[in-house]
Amino acid sequence: MARKKQSRGNCHYCGKEMTKGGLSRHLRSCAKRQAAIAARNGGKGKDETLFHLQVQDAWATDFWLHLEMRGSATLKELDNYLRAIWLECCGHLSSFSIGPYRYTQIFDDGWGIEGDKPMDVPVQRLFSPGMKIPYAYDFGTTSELVINVVDARQGKPLTANPIVLMARNLRPEVTCMECDQPGEWLCMECLYEYDEPGFLCNEHADEHPHESYGEPRPLVNSPRVGLCGYDGPAEPPY
Repeated sequence: MARKKQSRGNCHYCGKEMTKGGLSRHLRSCAKRQAAIAARNGGKGKDETLFHLQVQDAWATDFWLHLEMRGSATLKELDNYLRAIWLECCGHLSSFSIGPYRYTQIFDDGWGIEGDKPMDVPVQRLFSPGMKIPYAYDFGTTSELVINVVDARQGKPLTANPIVLMARNLRPEVTCMECDQPGEWLCMECLYEYDEPGFLCNEHADEHPHESYGEPRPLVNSPRVGLCGYDGPAEPPY
């Protein structure tokens, strides 16, 4: 059986394109990233622990992110980032499962899930290299992710933000179900009612007859496409 072609992405420091696994190795030695780290470490400010996280969809493994996160930042800040770049559609609950505990939101009115812990805990109290952390968004139509703690370094953060996007997958290439042009839209009715891929090019999306699930949705670089009300934009929040 032919091996599935690995998804590819770009290093955000030098622009090189390679596989997810290749980027894990590349980011340790990327000359432009190392130069940025050296310049920042020579400046003012406090050193802290910075974690290299590889995040991927638990099932659609073509979708992945390489992030660097401050140890002083909280699970809630990571939750907010994942919602912004990949997941947010209708304000659903989400959770991290770490050891025997589940961490969920505590809302402004004090409401949370009984027995769960709040997300306002710095990740340096919880993370260590080698950990695999399950994450879920939406406890109905659930998006499941796995967060791999790849590595940690001591130094100064490269930006004022709690999380830096170091690399992400390129949007998977799909073909229109009506022709051989690139798919740019998704028909939910085809997907759910007719067990068809539902991918449409720009031309065929304009004339597609199905409307029971609304107009075709844009295909964006997120594993939540086709779930609940998600329609992007799948862009980094900073």
